[in-house]
Amino acid sequence: MELRPPAQLVSTRARTLWAVQGVVLTVILLAVGIVALVLADPSGVWIALGIIVIAVVFVVDAVVMPRLRYRIHRWEVTDDAVYTQRGLITVEQRIAPISRVQTVDTERGALSRLFGLSTVTVTTASAKGELRIEGLDRDVAARIVHDLTVVTAASEGDAT
Repeated sequence: MELRPPAQLVSTRARTLWAVQGVVLTVILLAVGIVALVLADPSGVWIALGIIVIAVVFVVDAVVMPRLRYRIHRWEVTDDAVYTQRGLITVEQRIAPISRVQTVDTERGALSRLFGLSTVTVTTASAKGELRIEGLDRDVAARIVHDLTVVTAASEGDAT
């Protein structure tokens, strides 16, 4: 039996955030790569090849990956469970019953704040660890945290 994907997509602004993160990574790689290549081969042969490789990394990380992540990353919260799907090469689907939820947190890094996005982390009584929902609109994340807090407070048991 195969699970259906969770119903909700992340914010469309997450694609832009992921693209900017890819550009930042590429700029760092480019700077380090050029310095290393100039020191290793002042003639410039390897510099040109290195720049081409970094350009390919840029296209993949800043253009292709955000689109793929947007199609795959999904989430859903019901009165019974938190359900997430994420990954690229290996797609992971995780379901945590509400009765197992221990804490719900929200996180907003500098770039995420710039795009009005948040990450919700749901810690459960599971050896597998927390569930993360990245790329959520700030207001949606606040609603999820509020709703999960209300639902878990009303559920019986100690989430173990």
